[in-house]
Amino acid sequence: MATLHEPTIATDELRPTHLEVDLARLAENYRVIARHVAPARVMPILKANAYGHGLVEVARKLEAIGAPSIGVAYLEEGLHLRRQGIRMPVLVMGGLVGWQVPRFLEHDLTITASSVDKLRAIDEHAAVAGRPAKVHLKVDTGMERIGVHWYSAEPLLEASLRCRHVRVEGIFTHFANADGGDLAHARLQLERFQEVLAFYERRSLPTPLRHAANSGAILQLPESHFDLVRPGILFYGAGPSPETPATLPVRQALRWVTRVVYFKVVKPGNPVSYGSSWAPAELTRVVTLPAGYGDGYMRAMSGKAEVIVHGKRYPVVGRICMDQMMVSIGWDSAHNGDEAVLLGGEGDHAITIEELASWAGTIPHEVLTSINTRVPRVYRG
Repeated sequence: MATLHEPTIATDELRPTHLEVDLARLAENYRVIARHVAPARVMPILKANAYGHGLVEVARKLEAIGAPSIGVAYLEEGLHLRRQGIRMPVLVMGGLVGWQVPRFLEHDLTITASSVDKLRAIDEHAAVAGRPAKVHLKVDTGMERIGVHWYSAEPLLEASLRCRHVRVEGIFTHFANADGGDLAHARLQLERFQEVLAFYERRSLPTPLRHAANSGAILQLPESHFDLVRPGILFYGAGPSPETPATLPVRQALRWVTRVVYFKVVKPGNPVSYGSSWAPAELTRVVTLPAGYGDGYMRAMSGKAEVIVHGKRYPVVGRICMDQMMVSIGWDSAHNGDEAVLLGGEGDHAITIEELASWAGTIPHEVLTSINTRVPRVYRG
């Protein structure tokens, strides 16, 4: 669709603070990544509400453009997608407990098997259910999170061959340092993963779908692309770290906007907000915006962040509150109802995801996933 819409909130009920999500831009990011990694395929990662963009809406867009599969972190994310009519393959990458397996089977969700015991439990539940379980085997090559260690992976692979009710579709690992300037550890992980994969060649067996590359590895380790790549932050238009900016022509798809709700003139020396940490040196105009850390606009950005009003950047002053923030506009003009851009572009200026992350002292991933569901999403494309 070409115009903004919001699926659940009437226009007159919409908060002045909202996120505009450009689904067409996400689709183009998908295509950019797909061209870069071909012939490998692309499985976008939609965990944490699709990095704040909206789980169901992003999944619908990817399904419409023919993406082969998507990944999420938790069973409940997969269940929500199925209940909303998403039928494309969904890999749940996080850990699980045994009693969850029947729900995976009931809703045709692909399971991560990270140990021999979990694999056997999956096989047993699938036998009872009378339907095969789709599984990806998880190998820990140096993350120490979930997955069988690379040096003891062979029993898991052997066990997978004996399971009668499990269809092993894939085998994967995850890099701990593929987004850094020093790739020595990432390359060591890659070597370990390749050692595990040699199991199939030694036995003249077909190798399951291999995947390892996250956003950093997509950009820096082409030898890790294998059969499938898993872009997270790169799909949403940002680089994974300051050391690894987005060198592909992806673009951020979010525009976070609010509106001025109050205007006042503050005298020199009169402090603004909690803690009285900032006061103007001269007479200045200050506007109040109805957004704050309760929405995910992080308090750590106090005294560092900027917003765009009428195509010009202005500083956020004083401490960011839970529901409001104050902005000094000098002696410029702004009126109640005027738009203020917290993230994204207006005119010749734009505020990037990476900038917010720098102001907050964190990573782009946290910036996006911190924008909570109190902020309504509206969609383009």
